[in-house]
Amino acid sequence: MTPAARIQASIEILDEILAGAPVEKSLTNWARRSRFAGSKDRAAVRDHVFAALRCKRSFAALGGAETGRGLMIGAVRKNGEPLEDLFSGARHAPEVLAGTEVGRDFASEAEQYDIPDWLWPRFETSLGDQTVSVAQSLRKRAPVHLRVNLIKTDVPTAIAALAAEGINAAASSACETALEVTKGARKIAQSRAYADGLVELQDAASQAVVAALDLRPGMRVLDYCAGGGGKSLALAAQKGVSVFAHDVNSARMRDLPVRAERAGVRVKILSTDDIPQQAPFDVILADAPCSGSGSWRRAPAGKWALTESRLQELTGIQASILEKLAPMIAPGGVLAYATCSMLDAENGDVVDGFLRNHRDWSEVFRKTWLVSHDTDGFFTSHLTR
Repeated sequence: MTPAARIQASIEILDEILAGAPVEKSLTNWARRSRFAGSKDRAAVRDHVFAALRCKRSFAALGGAETGRGLMIGAVRKNGEPLEDLFSGARHAPEVLAGTEVGRDFASEAEQYDIPDWLWPRFETSLGDQTVSVAQSLRKRAPVHLRVNLIKTDVPTAIAALAAEGINAAASSACETALEVTKGARKIAQSRAYADGLVELQDAASQAVVAALDLRPGMRVLDYCAGGGGKSLALAAQKGVSVFAHDVNSARMRDLPVRAERAGVRVKILSTDDIPQQAPFDVILADAPCSGSGSWRRAPAGKWALTESRLQELTGIQASILEKLAPMIAPGGVLAYATCSMLDAENGDVVDGFLRNHRDWSEVFRKTWLVSHDTDGFFTSHLTR
């Protein structure tokens, strides 16, 4: 495919997404009906689509319309490329620009930095002087991080094993087990290092949330909102710790047994009804449902789908999870609350509300990671009684 043909394909996919189709479904359907597209073409189109979704508001302003075509015109203008070379009307290329397809000035900082208008004041309150740098970081591609499985290897050996397969990685400052991939990220899933369980795909801040826990042999640890189980596997890599995993949607954990076997660790999956029978736990990690604002680089559609009412609903869910789990903590144990959000409403405000209602509990640790620090955005707080 020519560069112009890739732009046209991206326009068509974006129009489907803007009409309400799921991002991955639209990309998959295009790939299936475009057998002529090679792996480099599919990767380039995917990059175009995700870049346009991350920067939907600013690209629409630069391109003159919030359509697939408008977003891609805006993207080309933002990159300083000559529009006439790509929008030429040639075979498989987008049509020549009309005289009306002109850009305009940004109406607000929220539009310039690609944040919904209603959310911008909350961003400023939560992030202070980091607001613009965080918003700008959300407009870029997220780094690819790996977790080194210390049960099977060490960091230097893992780096060497990856390098032997054309994957360059370097240690991340966010966590001692974290590597940042600088070359060959698309080879990871097919690599021997991954297949043998030496490394696992996991954001560095997500790893740091687990590393912040003071785990000791003999402890019983519950990963309450386990999702796919990335944190469960990281917890289980701590020697002598018994790890249990639960998610309200058990289907999210369907791959966890296979992943645990590959990693050489044990994780016991619990249903909701099983948990009270297994309680109390020394540590419960609750990575609660949230806006996902810390991972919007990876899932940019979430930025535009979030509403004020949904945010309020989420904070209610988060508070209820803390209330539900508090009685299941053993004396002297830790309830570790976490989100992949950078919003105070989901983080400190939820914890502070819990502490106001439970005077016998106290906070012993709190930390926030921002996307401007080359990780996903995360928050965690350790509570004890």
